[in-house]
Amino acid sequence: MTQNHVTPIIAYQGHQGAYSHLSCQRMFPNFEARACMSFSAAMAMVERGEAHIAMIPVENSTAGRVEEIYRQLPHTSLYVIGEHYEPVNHCLLGLKNSSVAQIKTVGSHPQALAQCDKRLTKLNIRPTATLDTAGAALEVSQKGDLSHGAIASSLAAQLYDLAILQENFQDVQGNTTRFLILSREHKIPTQVIGQKYITSFLFTVRNIPSALYKAMGGLATNNVNLIKLESYTPDGRMVATQFHIDAEAHPHDANMILAMDELAYFAKDIRMLGTYVASDYRYLKV
Repeated sequence: MTQNHVTPIIAYQGHQGAYSHLSCQRMFPNFEARACMSFSAAMAMVERGEAHIAMIPVENSTAGRVEEIYRQLPHTSLYVIGEHYEPVNHCLLGLKNSSVAQIKTVGSHPQALAQCDKRLTKLNIRPTATLDTAGAALEVSQKGDLSHGAIASSLAAQLYDLAILQENFQDVQGNTTRFLILSREHKIPTQVIGQKYITSFLFTVRNIPSALYKAMGGLATNNVNLIKLESYTPDGRMVATQFHIDAEAHPHDANMILAMDELAYFAKDIRMLGTYVASDYRYLKV
């Protein structure tokens, strides 16, 4: 750390009261949560040593992946040291003397708006995109317009003195966001028998026929369970494709060692992003 903070700092994107802020409080109650205006700013705080860790959302069970993160992560020097699943309870917020019937427009982050699209359509409420959910709540408190609301957390309602006009406003119950916990330090957790781990890494396929098929073949034949495979073209170039993989494995597993050795024959620029304990949420029976 560049500053002598007694209390460790966790960075997140958004205003106070954002779901990232809520996740920080639940996962790291003894940390000081520091708001940043963008995902890149939150990650940069950690890179500069101004924060110990960052809490960054990467996907939602209703709206899908946060593509921006998968594009930014390769350009940082950070490592994934954990994951957190946050059940999302979207609330329709308004001024204290407003009502659902009065709301004509509502602001929120595009992901939140997508997760409440059917409800908004049914109520004939026009959505407007904002940088984050809590920022939309702040705007409602500042505008003083009874017809304007926000989709945000109950924490945002508390912080900005707004009324919760309707809870569980999302279209699908069980709506959940997955967060990654990022750090400058690359610490591989000590392997514990019976504990499940996730290993995340990046690679680019070589420009040869069936390169991806062969690269994936080594993981398949060595019985490594892939739980995520994301692809994108780095830096806007249409030449090579980069892949992000989450594997249910510890790097010291014998089958993972063999799989990574085989991967090296057909891929280049392999970069380990981190190994961390798999969240218990993954294995809950719904």
